[in-house]
Amino acid sequence: MTRHKQAFRTGNGFARQAIAASAARMMAEDGINDYGYAKRKAARGLGYGEGVGLPTNEEVQSELRAYQALYQEDELKVRLREMRIVALDLMAGLEEFRPYLTGAVLDGTAGRASSIEVDLFADSTKDVEISLLSRGIPYRTSEPRRQGPDTPETQLHLEWEDIPVILSVYPLPLERQRAAGSRHERARAKPAAVAALLEDVEDVD
Repeated sequence: MTRHKQAFRTGNGFARQAIAASAARMMAEDGINDYGYAKRKAARGLGYGEGVGLPTNEEVQSELRAYQALYQEDELKVRLREMRIVALDLMAGLEEFRPYLTGAVLDGTAGRASSIEVDLFADSTKDVEISLLSRGIPYRTSEPRRQGPDTPETQLHLEWEDIPVILSVYPLPLERQRAAGSRHERARAKPAAVAALLEDVEDVD
């Protein structure tokens, strides 16, 4: 039995498990990328108040993998490979901004409506916007939902080869600070690492 399954059986564990399962379904079916948002929405939908203990991201991800393996496995193998190929093309096009793939396309849980999430590091968000405009690529900007140490300056939403993309733009010096790594940061991968992942995805053509 995994550690998070054991934790589900103690205290308010059954509530946490229900929230994790509901959040996982939302992420798989509705394309929600934000774990925190999915957990809060799931808790409200199940009638739990603000005081309920929410599951960890790892617990939701475990439920998400189980859901996808049961209901979407073959479809998502093809989709994941396609999205990683497109992500590599996107990262090559934005190479000057030191791109890193992150999110569901990196960790293998990308669903039917998932976006490609890429972190960029630039002197200014305007530099990224000018680059997109010079290529005639339409986009819209948004402010991150929640503030924290991993919050980007802004997010740019666009489509690349008909797949939705979220570009999170960070100050250039922050890349060097993160080089040492932190257990609190979400996983990121450079283009070479993404290319290596493609070799591990079973060819289902």
